[in-house]
Amino acid sequence: MNIYVGNLSFDVSEENLQTAFSAFGQVSSATIVKDKYSGQPRGFGFVEMPDSNEARTAIANLNGKELLGRQMNVNEARPRADRGGSGGRGGNRGGRSNFGGRGRY
Repeated sequence: MNIYVGNLSFDVSEENLQTAFSAFGQVSSATIVKDKYSGQPRGFGFVEMPDSNEARTAIANLNGKELLGRQMNVNEARPRADRGGSGGRGGNRGGRSNFGGRGRY
Protein backbone atom coordinates (compact mmCIF):
# COMPACT_ATOMS: atom_id res chain seq x y z
CA MET A 1 0.00 0.00 0.00
CA ASN A 2 1.26 3.46 -0.86
CA ILE A 3 1.07 5.90 2.06
CA TYR A 4 1.17 9.71 1.85
CA VAL A 5 3.09 11.46 4.62
CA GLY A 6 2.62 15.23 4.78
CA ASN A 7 3.61 18.19 6.94
CA LEU A 8 7.16 16.88 7.26
CA SER A 9 9.98 18.93 8.69
CA PHE A 10 12.57 19.79 6.06
CA ASP A 11 15.08 18.00 8.31
CA VAL A 12 13.35 14.61 7.97
CA SER A 13 15.33 12.10 5.92
CA GLU A 14 14.14 9.02 4.05
CA GLU A 15 15.88 6.97 6.75
CA ASN A 16 13.76 8.73 9.42
CA LEU A 17 10.59 7.74 7.56
CA GLN A 18 11.84 4.18 7.07
CA THR A 19 12.54 3.86 10.80
CA ALA A 20 9.20 5.34 11.90
CA PHE A 21 7.14 3.08 9.64
CA SER A 22 9.20 -0.09 10.10
CA ALA A 23 8.00 -0.20 13.71
CA PHE A 24 4.67 -1.37 12.23
CA GLY A 25 5.90 -3.78 9.54
CA GLN A 26 7.98 -4.20 6.42
CA VAL A 27 8.72 -1.05 4.42
CA SER A 28 9.49 -1.46 0.71
CA SER A 29 10.48 2.16 0.14
CA ALA A 30 10.43 5.59 1.73
CA THR A 31 10.87 8.68 -0.42
CA ILE A 32 10.74 12.40 0.27
CA VAL A 33 9.58 14.56 -2.62
CA LYS A 34 12.05 17.29 -3.55
CA ASP A 35 11.79 20.36 -5.74
CA LYS A 36 13.18 19.46 -9.15
CA TYR A 37 15.02 22.76 -9.53
CA SER A 38 16.41 23.49 -6.07
CA GLY A 39 16.57 19.93 -4.72
CA GLN A 40 15.03 21.13 -1.44
CA PRO A 41 12.45 18.90 0.29
CA ARG A 42 8.83 19.91 -0.36
CA GLY A 43 7.55 18.77 3.05
CA PHE A 44 5.89 15.52 2.03
CA GLY A 45 6.76 12.03 0.93
CA PHE A 46 5.53 8.50 0.36
CA VAL A 47 6.09 5.18 2.11
CA GLU A 48 5.33 1.87 0.42
CA MET A 49 4.36 -1.07 2.63
CA PRO A 50 3.57 -4.42 0.96
CA ASP A 51 1.17 -5.65 3.69
CA SER A 52 -2.08 -3.63 3.72
CA ASN A 53 -2.88 -4.55 7.33
CA GLU A 54 0.53 -3.35 8.52
CA ALA A 55 0.11 -0.20 6.44
CA ARG A 56 -3.29 0.59 7.98
CA THR A 57 -1.85 0.03 11.46
CA ALA A 58 1.01 2.42 10.67
CA ILE A 59 -1.44 5.04 9.36
CA ALA A 60 -3.62 4.76 12.47
CA ASN A 61 -0.64 5.03 14.81
CA LEU A 62 1.43 7.69 13.05
CA ASN A 63 -1.21 10.15 11.84
CA GLY A 64 -0.88 13.23 14.04
CA LYS A 65 2.35 12.02 15.67
CA GLU A 66 5.38 14.26 15.83
CA LEU A 67 8.52 13.54 13.83
CA LEU A 68 11.44 15.96 14.28
CA GLY A 69 9.23 18.71 15.64
CA ARG A 70 6.24 18.54 13.24
CA GLN A 71 2.94 16.67 13.41
CA MET A 72 2.68 14.34 10.43
CA ASN A 73 -0.40 13.92 8.27
CA VAL A 74 -0.48 10.25 7.32
CA ASN A 75 -3.07 8.58 5.10
CA GLU A 76 -3.47 6.23 2.19
CA ALA A 77 -2.12 7.84 -0.96
CA ARG A 78 -4.64 8.64 -3.67
CA PRO A 79 -3.76 7.95 -7.29
CA ARG A 80 -2.32 10.93 -9.13
CA ALA A 81 -4.93 12.94 -10.97
CA ASP A 82 -4.51 13.01 -14.74
CA ARG A 83 -3.14 16.44 -15.50
CA GLY A 84 -4.35 16.40 -19.07
CA GLY A 85 -1.46 17.24 -21.27
CA SER A 86 -3.22 19.04 -24.07
CA GLY A 87 -1.14 22.11 -23.32
CA GLY A 88 -3.93 24.29 -24.64
CA ARG A 89 -4.88 27.58 -23.13
CA GLY A 90 -8.60 26.88 -22.98
CA GLY A 91 -10.84 29.89 -23.11
CA ASN A 92 -13.69 30.77 -25.42
CA ARG A 93 -13.41 28.71 -28.59
CA GLY A 94 -16.81 29.31 -30.08
CA GLY A 95 -15.79 32.43 -31.95
CA ARG A 96 -18.43 34.44 -30.14
CA SER A 97 -18.03 37.07 -27.52
CA ASN A 98 -18.91 36.56 -23.89
CA PHE A 99 -22.25 38.24 -24.65
CA GLY A 100 -23.43 35.15 -26.54
CA GLY A 101 -23.83 37.08 -29.79
CA ARG A 102 -26.22 39.62 -28.31
CA GLY A 103 -25.67 43.27 -27.75
CA ARG A 104 -22.54 45.31 -28.31
CA TYR A 105 -19.09 43.82 -28.53
